[in-house]
Amino acid sequence: MSTPARFREWLSPLVYLSNNWLSLIGIVVVTTAVVLWLFLLPTTLGNEIGNPYIGILVFLLLPVAFFLGLALIPLGIVLRRRRERRAGAYPASFPSLDLRNVEFRRLLTFIALTTFVNVVIASQVTYSAVSYMDSVSFCGQTCHTVMKPEFVGHQTSVHSNVECVKCHIGPGAEWFVRSKFAGIHQLFGVAFNNYPRPIATPVRNLRAGRETCGACHALNTSTPDRLRVFTRFAEDETNSMTKTVLMIHAGGGDSGSGIHGAHLGRGVRIRYAASDERRQTIPWVERSDSSGRKSLYLAAGTKADAARGLAVREMDCIDCHNRPSHTFELPERGLDRALLAGSISPQLPFVRKQSLEILKKHYATTAEAASQIPAAIENYYRQTYPAIYLQRRGEIQRSAQEVLAVFNRNVFPEMRVDWGTYPNNSGHTDYPGCFRCHDDQHLTAGGQKISQDCGSCHNLVAMEEPAPKILSDLGIAGGAH
Repeated sequence: MSTPARFREWLSPLVYLSNNWLSLIGIVVVTTAVVLWLFLLPTTLGNEIGNPYIGILVFLLLPVAFFLGLALIPLGIVLRRRRERRAGAYPASFPSLDLRNVEFRRLLTFIALTTFVNVVIASQVTYSAVSYMDSVSFCGQTCHTVMKPEFVGHQTSVHSNVECVKCHIGPGAEWFVRSKFAGIHQLFGVAFNNYPRPIATPVRNLRAGRETCGACHALNTSTPDRLRVFTRFAEDETNSMTKTVLMIHAGGGDSGSGIHGAHLGRGVRIRYAASDERRQTIPWVERSDSSGRKSLYLAAGTKADAARGLAVREMDCIDCHNRPSHTFELPERGLDRALLAGSISPQLPFVRKQSLEILKKHYATTAEAASQIPAAIENYYRQTYPAIYLQRRGEIQRSAQEVLAVFNRNVFPEMRVDWGTYPNNSGHTDYPGCFRCHDDQHLTAGGQKISQDCGSCHNLVAMEEPAPKILSDLGIAGGAH
């Protein structure tokens, strides 16, 4: 007997026995996995996988589905053969493997149809599905509703057009696997409703900023000085506006100048140890320069070996820019921004003062705030300024809704996120920020200190002036921070 004939003789009973529901399910699963893998193959041919969810499909889900399907095919064959032998229905011989064989035709037709259907579905769905899983709405709403504060904060940030995975995972297989395994306990937390409220920060397993921020921001390039305008409104009847103008020395690059150069310049390495989980109290700082010289700075009362009992961390972008995409404002800042934009009318008497008092009250739920905040604004003008209320009722109602919007962007009672829950370390006006280290109190053994010299980071061009001359000279009408 020739080799092809022997092969057909061996294959004939398998074709006959494979026509069972369990083996057919296995065939569907295998063909689906293979077709999806072929559609995703072009994205895996490079050195890195840009989309981590494609990596999950290619390296985790599709292999599992493929081998599961392979296991179901022989399992169905074995079970059918055992069942037919017990019933005495197992045939003594099998038809030849050609198109006259009904069982063979059925199997070929089934495989062809499932492959065609899989190709059609995969071509239409694969890209859209993976793109959706990479979207901000998927992370913030579909699966991670617990992340509502972060989702809302991201929507109003300067990085609102950047997908969550770009910063939280980044490119490459290693980090998407690490991040997803690290998030398994979070999945159980959401499922059993025992996740922390609020979500604890900083994120412990967040990838280094040099590998994520550096994908867009050139860390080895010096940044020119930048003019920043900070607009504030007073709590007087006219909501008086003043502006503070700073020239920020960002610096960076190989020159070692400015803020970035001093902290992240070539050869510079800063390590620190925080005594609290939120990294707001830093008693131990070690700085190495390009020459290899190390300087150890200690806060008052701190011993040189204090870092042994604390987690030592190498300074990174996110140690200062810790809220780059999920920024929450204090009520004063939120109101100032809305007043400058005109969404809260600055022509309404005492609107900032009253709005601030109303925002700082406790509201047990988001719904309670939605019903009480606008009503409190309207009631104030109805009772205190009845003439203004009658003349400008629409303006008052629009302003009241914007006051509520300031609340909704920053306070989430269900997640126990209140004003100031998440400190912003960029700057030092609202939170310790820079002054965690730059407080003139961190000293070396020789008395050298981490300076609090304002001029090393910025120059004060104008301080709380109604109309700074520098802005008129530059033709700048305003600005806010």
